[in-house]
Amino acid sequence: MTALNRLTLTQAREGLAKREFTSVELTESYVTAMEQARGLNAYVLETAEQALAMAAESDKRIDSGDAGKLEGLPLGIKDMFCTKDVRTTACSKILGDFVPPYESSVTSRLWADGAVMLGKLNNDEFAMGSSNESSAFGPVVSPWQREKDQAPLVPGGSSGGSAAAVAAFLCAGATATDTGGSIRQPAAFTGTVGIKPTYGRCSRYGIIAYASSLDQAGPIARTVNDAAVLLRSMAGFDPKDSTSVNRAVPDYEDAVGASIRGKRIGIPREYRVEGLDPEIAGLWEEGAQWLRDAGAEVVDITLPHTKYALPAYYIVAPAEASSNLARYDGVRYGLRVPGRDIADMYERTRAAGFGPEVRRRIMIGTYVLSAGYYDAYYLKAQKVRTLIKRDFDDVFAQGVDAVLTPATPSAAFGIGEKSSADPVEMYLQDVFTVTVNLAGLPGISVPGGFSCNNLPLGLQLIGRPFEEETLFSLAQVIEDAAGRFPVEDAWWEA
Repeated sequence: MTALNRLTLTQAREGLAKREFTSVELTESYVTAMEQARGLNAYVLETAEQALAMAAESDKRIDSGDAGKLEGLPLGIKDMFCTKDVRTTACSKILGDFVPPYESSVTSRLWADGAVMLGKLNNDEFAMGSSNESSAFGPVVSPWQREKDQAPLVPGGSSGGSAAAVAAFLCAGATATDTGGSIRQPAAFTGTVGIKPTYGRCSRYGIIAYASSLDQAGPIARTVNDAAVLLRSMAGFDPKDSTSVNRAVPDYEDAVGASIRGKRIGIPREYRVEGLDPEIAGLWEEGAQWLRDAGAEVVDITLPHTKYALPAYYIVAPAEASSNLARYDGVRYGLRVPGRDIADMYERTRAAGFGPEVRRRIMIGTYVLSAGYYDAYYLKAQKVRTLIKRDFDDVFAQGVDAVLTPATPSAAFGIGEKSSADPVEMYLQDVFTVTVNLAGLPGISVPGGFSCNNLPLGLQLIGRPFEEETLFSLAQVIEDAAGRFPVEDAWWEA
């Protein structure tokens, strides 16, 4: 019999409904797996006792016929989501042992649908990073390894803990956030499925802010169907979030497996960047052929302002981060380092509380917002952002239903391999994903193949606003053609 924690979320849901096992038994399987996998550093806080209590309540509701859509399914929660009475730190020293007195809207929806919380997942500090190496709790280790090479690999970031936990069977699914690719890139690195929905589809209330006009919550899961199940529960209008869109949430699961015959899929020529890895280029072409074979029409398109996306993103995002993180000053909550006066206390607290990457982005953001530079940098970046969105609008107006691109420029790299002395090298990891956030569009990463080192590679589908259903139907075609990519060797349990 397959170990309970190795079931997909959809399989576990069916097993619970048929009374093949209980939620307590399922949760115990995950708790045991978490204890054996602490070397991966995926969780920064395990809540086993609370999880088992929630599972016991779920079993009662299942027995009484009052089960919710996620009843009894154990999930991991990225440490960017505030969880009432459970420590939430954004993986930063500056929040210390902050325990929120309130719950994020996304996690509230999950608990209302019967989900079980296993614990809080590691992430890059304040979600700033592409490798999960900037966390105050240390880096997450990917459950994947290169062929004939045992060097530890990054799981991607910032949602590296979420991706690693899902890939290593440490939760049935996980919440994540995506500001410039932080769901899709780690999903691609770990052979999992991650969807960043349209901006405004999931409430941002109770999610610790990085860049408010770019941040969006979404799930990471083992299959396309699992991701569809989770997103349905996570999405919905929230009056507490002024950017939340009051629009009905469809049953995304109905779209999984739907015919894609007649769909038009765009291949943007600008994404064929100079020096593109031949493995990535080959996978991209193979993905396009799978969609053709399923009845879709694949067409060449142009997104002319794509080349400006990365510099525009790394102006807009740090600018918003500079503003959002100004609230962490040691006065009201979190870390406080005493000083000679209040100004000195601010300086000492922020210097000790923020890590190098967060400090770097705050400084960049403060600079581009300062007098004399606002028009030259920030305002110009916002204009470029408008042009990037217009590129997509033009393509969709021409009848294109979705855009197919690589998810990442390479497979996962080793911990410490990307030099912190050259942050641009790390920022280039987001080259295929940032346009989606700048334009507020939905994007999904689905496993498509393997590198020469036997590491997973992902394909990205970008859709029209609020047409996540189309992405799920297309992603299922790729999943059916490529197959699922579960980690076979649980070396981390040794």
